[in-house]
Amino acid sequence: MIPAATTVALTPEDRQVLEALAASRKTEARMRDRARIVLLASAAMASRAIAREVGCTPGTASKWRVRYANQGMAGLSETGERGNEPKYGPEHGRRILALLDQPPPAGYANWTAPLLARELVDIHEQHIWRFLRVQKIDLSRCKSWCQSTDPDFVPKAADIVGLYLAPPSHAVVLSVDEKPSIQALERTQGYLKLPNGRAMIGQSHDYKRHGTSTLFAALDVATGQVIGKHYKRRRRSEFRDFMNRVVKQHEGKEIHVILDNLSTHKPKRDLWLARHPNVHFHYTPTHTSWLNQIEIWFSILAGQSLKGASFGSVAELVTHIESFINSYNKNARPFVWTKSAVHQKRLKPCFAV
Repeated sequence: MIPAATTVALTPEDRQVLEALAASRKTEARMRDRARIVLLASAAMASRAIAREVGCTPGTASKWRVRYANQGMAGLSETGERGNEPKYGPEHGRRILALLDQPPPAGYANWTAPLLARELVDIHEQHIWRFLRVQKIDLSRCKSWCQSTDPDFVPKAADIVGLYLAPPSHAVVLSVDEKPSIQALERTQGYLKLPNGRAMIGQSHDYKRHGTSTLFAALDVATGQVIGKHYKRRRRSEFRDFMNRVVKQHEGKEIHVILDNLSTHKPKRDLWLARHPNVHFHYTPTHTSWLNQIEIWFSILAGQSLKGASFGSVAELVTHIESFINSYNKNARPFVWTKSAVHQKRLKPCFAV
């Protein structure tokens, strides 16, 4: 026997709402169809006949007929239970993060998704990859860092940033540091023609060492010009000699010098500084040499002058760098410091927090 269709009885308020939905052209098409199905079912029409009238399957007509009969208007605002229950929940994510904070298995340097899945047993590695992407955790990338633990980070950083943003009037502000052990490497160089027709600069893998040189440099923060001098070693005596040259070029002026915490810069008893009362040293916080603008210029020197160059002797290397400094100073422009607040960033101790 064919089972009887579910009886649908409409209240006057529901009928008014359903008729408005069925006649509206701004309502979603699926909501119009559901309203028509319920209205026709209230007229005791069979589900197959409703399906032919509305243009849907008998199963769809029966579904919304039953849902309205059981839940009323609330039954039409949902599409029902879709799919299975989620296999993984927040607890699985917490377990993944907690395991990441543990050392990897013996013999492995870092965790990978297959290793995590093997340890967790009940979590598939594909879900682990998806979870890590959502958390923006990249297990394959690695970066180094140097965290400053200087207790006087704030006053030291504020002192240096203040020199950049509001330098003392009628004074010279210099960023000073050394680039030690610049190698004079001799390589065979030329142009390489690739099979696809492209050409690029090339150099041989093998090279010959001819020695090293240490460059002492001072950047004038106001003008961007650089003073450089080469030495064989990086000791206190070389630093004093370089500073004597710098002071001589700015004779009679107040000089503020930004330095890092290298031992040659700050001995226990600085007799040289005592003999030069017009010179004031400002030290960066420990492990924050990036606050010193001369480091920016060293990066420019490495990229534009040293990278890919070949030198047959240390003298040739020194001449090459001095030529670059002379050329750079002709069009030098100061670096514009815009960040007024510098914070001592702390590393995240673990993932599972």
